[in-house]
Parts: sequence; structure tokens; C-alpha cells
Amino acid sequence: MFRLTALLAGLCLLATSPAQAQRLQLRILETTDVHMSLMAWDYYQDKAVEDYGLERTATLIKAARSEVKNALLFENGDLLQGNPLGDYIARIKPLQPGQVHPAYKVMNALGYDAGNIGNHEFNYGLAFLQQSLTGAAFPYVNANIVVDDGKGQPEAARNAFTPYVILNRNFTDEAGAKQTLKIGVLGFAPPQVMQWDRSNLLGKVAALDIPATARRLIPRIKAEGADVVVVIAHSGFERGETVFFAENTVARLAEIPGVDALLFGHSHGEFPGRFFNSHPKVDLARGTINGVPATMPGFWGSHLGVIDLTLDKAGATWKVSDSRAALRPVYDRATRKPLAAPDPAVAALIQAEHAGTLAYVRGAVASTAVAIQSYFAQVADDPSVQLIANAQLAYGRQALAGTAYAKLPLLSAAAPFKTGGRGGAGNYTDIPAGPIAVRNVADLYVYPNTVKVVKLSGAQVREWLEFSAGAFNRIAPDGAAEQNLINPAFPSYNFDTLDGVSYRYDLTQPARYNRDGKLVAPQAHRVADLRYQGQPITAQAEFAVVTNNYRASGGGNFPTLDGTQIILDAPDENREALVQYLQAAKTVNPAADGNWQVQAVPGVKLRFVSGSGGIAHLARHPQVRLVSDNGDGSALYELVP
Repeated sequence: MFRLTALLAGLCLLATSPAQAQRLQLRILETTDVHMSLMAWDYYQDKAVEDYGLERTATLIKAARSEVKNALLFENGDLLQGNPLGDYIARIKPLQPGQVHPAYKVMNALGYDAGNIGNHEFNYGLAFLQQSLTGAAFPYVNANIVVDDGKGQPEAARNAFTPYVILNRNFTDEAGAKQTLKIGVLGFAPPQVMQWDRSNLLGKVAALDIPATARRLIPRIKAEGADVVVVIAHSGFERGETVFFAENTVARLAEIPGVDALLFGHSHGEFPGRFFNSHPKVDLARGTINGVPATMPGFWGSHLGVIDLTLDKAGATWKVSDSRAALRPVYDRATRKPLAAPDPAVAALIQAEHAGTLAYVRGAVASTAVAIQSYFAQVADDPSVQLIANAQLAYGRQALAGTAYAKLPLLSAAAPFKTGGRGGAGNYTDIPAGPIAVRNVADLYVYPNTVKVVKLSGAQVREWLEFSAGAFNRIAPDGAAEQNLINPAFPSYNFDTLDGVSYRYDLTQPARYNRDGKLVAPQAHRVADLRYQGQPITAQAEFAVVTNNYRASGGGNFPTLDGTQIILDAPDENREALVQYLQAAKTVNPAADGNWQVQAVPGVKLRFVSGSGGIAHLARHPQVRLVSDNGDGSALYELVP
């Protein structure tokens, strides 16, 4: 009897041992921040490229699927805007009722399982977004954008989109048996869309905090039977503490119980990647944050995110027992060779839209007597930015004529958009002398912003420039003989210069503000000798400043700008103002007026990295000297005192 009991006990242990438990391998794939780069084509330079494009990522997707039994594919936002193809579909030849957006022609064919809404999806307005989404053959999720019902209680309002879905999928386990899994998919967008697209969204929707919403919904998703929870957040990976309503929340999301996989984006970074090596709770070898597998696969289709989950089932419950996350690039930066050929099916699907976009961007607007480029726009007053400023001033003068604000001194805020950075060593404007086509206008002004004019005091104008001064590193007069001038963490699209006033930057001072717009050095003043028409600007002086909807509504965290200072809410795009200016001029000879400069620091060489394409333009920029060509598409330069 004892031997029989022992035998039965042993059999029970054997039946429930890990070796005998049901096991299933699940691969999760992610693309993010495609920005309408469906084709491996640079519409601004009008040429094919090898280092991005969803038609190349498609090849990686098919290969990654072929390697496993079970796979899911997700899209993580900032898909519908970003290049002239996006503008063509939204503005030039708009979608007709029942027509499928080209992005979804491609993604439907690739078999995406679900998508998330990014911040740039709102750039063309809610109506266009909703119309576009009807063409997706897969569900879209967003949990933190809700309908503005006017009651002032967004937490109680109904969702503007489907907050989450639970996908029922039939998979094959390691023993070859069929298993049905429920995959919960929860999506988020940065709440700052309410600032960035205020004119499109105010009074229509409201935004909720991302982590708070996740903590509320994940238990509900689990209670509804989800075996695996995938969080798709169009949000970046922050360091340190996160404020309520934060833009970048990935670290906090990874700390919420119940998250099995975390797909993120927005900041155009690459995770797993060496840039995140010093971030807390990161295991780059495994591709995890706080133990949660995560990917952020670059931008424009440059990478495919791959997460491999091992699931074990004990009783009725599946648990993640192991995970790995990695990125697969379409291009090898070291060897400068493509790693994925374009999938010909993509070009075939959107041939008409691609051809239409090419015809559109090749249309002539005006001509330029000299080349227009942005290689040195971050370190000195620059003709490419000056051209935008001049166009905005012309628009502003006409729009304010006959109004109560017509006599205010008029300034223009403009920033360089293409200055390398996260876009790579080739991400610069470089328009040769000759015809200026529509593609060149879109190259000069990348975003579909609309013109706004704000009324500010002299004190507010100064603080605007103080925030812009964060684009530079602090220079120590008694430090190294050679110091880096540009702060790489400060995006160039936030480096506003103000035309109509003159000023210098004293970079021996610390930055007055941090990137969040918080005053961190109250005694510091980098902006020196600020003048209007040769006279010092008083704190009480009044100005009208032409800018864009993003900046006027608080985008970029500039101090004092929150949407309340707008005195002209124009419907026209800044690009349209530029087109009108160019068409009126017919021929331009862009030259900077030198209204701002970086103050020399005796004994210190101020150096910076820019594209090597700038070498050909040094003759027109005597304030810049070449130090060395780095041989990788970039070069080291130095400001000449």
C-alpha cells in the first residue's frame, strides 16, 4: 500500500513539473514613428535612400515572422504625418469617402494586428484622423484621450477612441498543440497634444495622465481574461522622477504590475541601445526595463522591434517565464550598407500616391540665386532661417494691418528643423541655386504648422530667448582650450531665433531654464545686449511675434507661452506663408542679417559637429572654420572669433 501511494505521488509531481507544463513562444513585432516614410525615398532630396522606409522594414517583418510559429505585429503612432506624401494625402489630393489611406494599404497587406495613435496623428485635425482610421483593417487603441463634454471632469468622460482591445489568437505551443490566447493591447499618446494641436483639439477632446490611466485599466484588462498585456505607448523613456501629466512615461509604465511587454516610441530613439545604458533598471542584454521586455525601433522605418516571450501554462493561467527584446536595423551604419531590400509589394500598392507626390513636390515656386542650407543654423544667424522669418514677417504685417495691433513692433520666431541630430548626418537642408520646388519649401519648413501671432512684453521676449539659449552648452572660460558648443539634448526645432531684435549669447553663464521650462538658474542671463532698433528693450515694452500654433500654444515648454497670448489665429500654414513670399519675390538671394551671435570666449575654441556637406558652403560663412572631416558624413567645425 505504501509503495502504491508513493508511486501515485510521484506521478502527480511528474505531471505538474515545469518540464511537462505547456509552453508557448510568442514573438511581438513593433514599428513606430514611420512618419509616412512608406517608401525608401527622400522627397526633399528627391532620391532613393537605403537607411529607412517601411518598404525595407517590411522585408524584416516577413523574415521575423518566418522564424517562429506565433507572431503579432503592432504599429505605434506618428504614422500619418511627416513628409510630403502625408501632406499630399491630407491637403493636396485629400482622401475621398471610402478611399483607403496609403499607409493602411501597406499595413493592411502586412497584416498588422493593432495600432496606437501618436501625437502627430492629430496634426491634420480630428476629422482627417477619423476618416483615415476607417481604412485600417486592424483595431486602433488609445486610452488617455477622452471626449470633452464641457463638464470639466475628463476622468469621467467617455473615451474618444477605443481604449484597449483583447485579441483572441490561435497559436501553436511547443508540443504542436493549438492554444487560444487572449492578448490585451492598451495604447497611449502624449497628453501634450492638447498644447501642440490646441487649435485642432480644444473643446473637442481632453487628455489624461498616462501612468494613472494604465494603473486603472490594466487590472480591468486582466479581469476580462487577458493572458498577456501589451502596452503600446507613444511616449519616451525619461530619467528620474516623472511629473503628473508627463510627456515621457516609459519608466513609470514598466513599474506597473501586469505589463508583459512595453512598446514605445515618440522620441525617435533606439531601445535596446547603448544610449540607455545608464538609465535605471535597464538590462540592455535582455532588452528589459524593470524586468519588462521593451522596444523603441527608431523612426521612419529604420528598425524593427522584436520581443520574444516564453509563456508557460500552469492550470488555466499563462505566465511569462522568459523574455528577450532586440532591434533589427534596415541599414548597417558601420559598413554603410543596407541590410534589408525593399519589398516590391509596397511600391506596387501605393504607386499612384507616390507618383502624385513626386509630381507635386517637383512643382516650381520660385528661384534662388544662391544655395540655401542649414549646416550652420545652430551656431550663427542663418539664411535658411532668415528666409522663413522674412516670410512670416510679411504675412504678419498684412494680417495685422487695420487691427488694433498693427502699430506694435513686429518680430518673427523661426527655428532650424533639419540640423542632423536624431535624423542623422544627412538630415540637413541643402538646396542648390536655381529653381525652388515645393519639395524645397517642405524641406525648409518640415511641419504643417499654422501661423499664429502672440502679444508679449519685453520681459517675455527676453525669457523666450533665454529658453532658446539652452541649445548651447555652458562654456567654462578657465576650462579646456576646445569645448563643444551645441547641447545635443536640446532639439533644434526648439532653438527659436527672434528676428527684428538684436542680441548676443553669453555662454559663460549657465542655462536659465531646463528643457521642461523650469527656472533652474534664476541669477543667470545668457541673453546680452537685447535691443530693438538699436535701443535696449525694457521689460514693459510690447511686441507682436509671428510664430506657429505649436509654439504659441505652449509646445516646447517655453516660459510664458500657453495659448493665452494669441492675437492672430490664422488658418494658413507657415509653409503657405513661405510659398506666398517666394512667389511674390520670384527670385530670392537669401542672406542672414546678423541680428544675433554667440559671444566669443577668450582662450576657448568653440567647436561643433555638423554635416560634412557644409564644407562646400564655407566660403559664404566666414565665421565658421573646418577642423576635420570625420569621414562618416559629419565634420568638426569651429566658430571663428
